[in-house]
Amino acid sequence: MGLALARLSAGTMARWAVPAIVVELVIGFVLGNSLLPFAAIKPLSGLTELGVLTLFFQVGLEVRGDLLASRRGTIVRLVALSCLAPLLGYWPLTLGFGMAPATALLCLTCVAATGTGVTLRLLAQRGALHTPSGRLLVGVSVLDDLPAIGLLSLSVALGGSNWNGGPGWPGMVLGLGAAAASVVLADLWHQRGGAPPSSPLTVLTLMIGSAWVGEASGLTSLLGALWGGVLFNRLNPEPQRLEGLLTLLSEVFLPLYFISVGMRIQAGSLLQSQAWVLALFLLLLAVVSKLLCGLGINANDRRNGIDRWLVIYGLMPRGLPGLVFASTALAAGVINAVQFSALVLMVSFTTVVGLILLERRLQGQPKTIGATAGG
Repeated sequence: MGLALARLSAGTMARWAVPAIVVELVIGFVLGNSLLPFAAIKPLSGLTELGVLTLFFQVGLEVRGDLLASRRGTIVRLVALSCLAPLLGYWPLTLGFGMAPATALLCLTCVAATGTGVTLRLLAQRGALHTPSGRLLVGVSVLDDLPAIGLLSLSVALGGSNWNGGPGWPGMVLGLGAAAASVVLADLWHQRGGAPPSSPLTVLTLMIGSAWVGEASGLTSLLGALWGGVLFNRLNPEPQRLEGLLTLLSEVFLPLYFISVGMRIQAGSLLQSQAWVLALFLLLLAVVSKLLCGLGINANDRRNGIDRWLVIYGLMPRGLPGLVFASTALAAGVINAVQFSALVLMVSFTTVVGLILLERRLQGQPKTIGATAGG
């Protein structure tokens, strides 16, 4: 019923620039604090996470050697600034808020995340996806979350070692060793003339198996699923045939995941001033860090038709990655309920405000967008 309500209301809310993610979060929050607490569906959390693993598997499929063929310097600068700028908040979080290093790194991971999926969807709807700014955002979208996933894995490894008795650094080393060994095995498969995997069962086995290795080694299931996509791309040079299967998994399971994330938000945590103070600081850091990304666009980029503010607004929404990182850390015990609520508030606000600003920027430059779209 919650999923049906989210689907029916998503179209109406989209006219107000409110993404479906926020609608699903609100519905989950209402359910989790009234009729159905999250503990009741916790045994099914693996199914709800299947959509997220599918998305990160798709990101792995896009990590190719030609990824930086266009505007390499600008993409690298934007990715570096997007990852490094949030680190300015490390000392305030550890000293001012008394956070452990793993918790502070996790908060900075969510700040560094970029939910370009909702941005690219809006650009496509407005016919601006093939403008110079739109093409630049497409290139940045694949690489931008890779450093953030690395920070997430580091924070979970530190948190697991300190609080949960997890695998810690030895597990991380074993996980990286398994990743290196998988590349060797993939090359041997090619040398012996092995048939490229293509069946849906093979794809699911590789994706879920890679996610399990990542989770067991302390590197997170997200990084494991992403690496599974990289491996599949090496084994099968034509992964485009999987689009139907992966799209189906995302459409079915992603809304359930976001509803479950909303169910994890405890109403009591929103009544504590600590949650709002932390959310305000993270929000300020999130806005400033993306404003600094504008420094990565130089005069030559602007002469080639790239709109600096359009790119900044496009990078501002934290969207799906921010929520996934926060819920993964909450499940691993790296953050508590108050910190989780603060992160969800930051992610929701940046997603809504970023899309509103992007929409207004697109409306304010119809002639420019139209001229560049044909170029």
